[in-house]
Amino acid sequence: MSITAKELAKKLGISEATVSMALNDKRGVGAKRKKEILAAAERYGYDFTRVREKHAASGAFYFIIYQKHGAVVADTPFFNELSEGIQRSCREEGIRLHTSYFYDDETRSEQIEDLRYSDCSGMILLGTEMHPQDFTPFQTLPFPIVLLDVAIENANRDCVLIDNVQGAFLATNYLISKVHSQPGYLRSSYEISNFGERADGFYKAVRFNGLSASKSIVHRLTPSVEGAYADMKQILRESQDLARCYFADNDLIAVGAIRAFQEAGYRIPKDISVIGFDNMSVGTYISPALTTVNVPKEYMARTAVKRLQELLSSKHFVPTKMLISTSLIKRDSI
Repeated sequence: MSITAKELAKKLGISEATVSMALNDKRGVGAKRKKEILAAAERYGYDFTRVREKHAASGAFYFIIYQKHGAVVADTPFFNELSEGIQRSCREEGIRLHTSYFYDDETRSEQIEDLRYSDCSGMILLGTEMHPQDFTPFQTLPFPIVLLDVAIENANRDCVLIDNVQGAFLATNYLISKVHSQPGYLRSSYEISNFGERADGFYKAVRFNGLSASKSIVHRLTPSVEGAYADMKQILRESQDLARCYFADNDLIAVGAIRAFQEAGYRIPKDISVIGFDNMSVGTYISPALTTVNVPKEYMARTAVKRLQELLSSKHFVPTKMLISTSLIKRDSI
């Protein structure tokens, strides 16, 4: 049988009013005392159901941006558009929104613990750089979580993400159909699930066209414009074999590589064709403009907010994986 607020106050030797304010997230009790009371309530088996129902109606959504190494989730148009889409959607729905960055360091445990006692009614967690073990500390949080841009096996949570396999297949198949040559792969040197799925789509398209996957030239490049440029400059200095055309894991890699190719005297697309992924604005600033895969970032953001709203109002939960389809943006780099 669960303990009552009155019984909890007696056990702790404090007033019922103080316990009530802490349990209901009211002003009048310090943060440290509040945390102690909530921890004791959990320890003694207090039933938080009614309190959480109140928070679901009056609390805020939290948008948590998880950075493991920061090489992929950074201040880029892709992630800025996702963030802005979530902000707009919440504003239109009259939902308060808090946005925070969580880092893979010693501050993470304290940040997660603070969430437990916050006004958070539901969370959208941008987990692009997350590995499955990174999500484990989030599993015990007492509110719904929608994972954005990642799917984590056995997490038992909803997720909204790009259909990376479909997008990479679409891009590579188009590249082969236009250039009629074995495609090369400008692959990210950072391992994240999105890039792994894009590799699956790339090789699927290669095999679909009757080509040998083992014959595709692969260059491992840093997933940023400057990093990919420096890496490709080194490859060119070493006179490594080059492909006639390339699929790149993202637009930043594609743009950096194109810059290095052009400085080395290669003409794009006459000598080397390149297709990117993500449809970032940087691809329109180069010449020729970058052919790429479009990701409907605004739609992804709105889908995540809508799904979190549904989870808060539904009495039944079945984990759902929502794949957002992509499309080709045909420009002049092929």
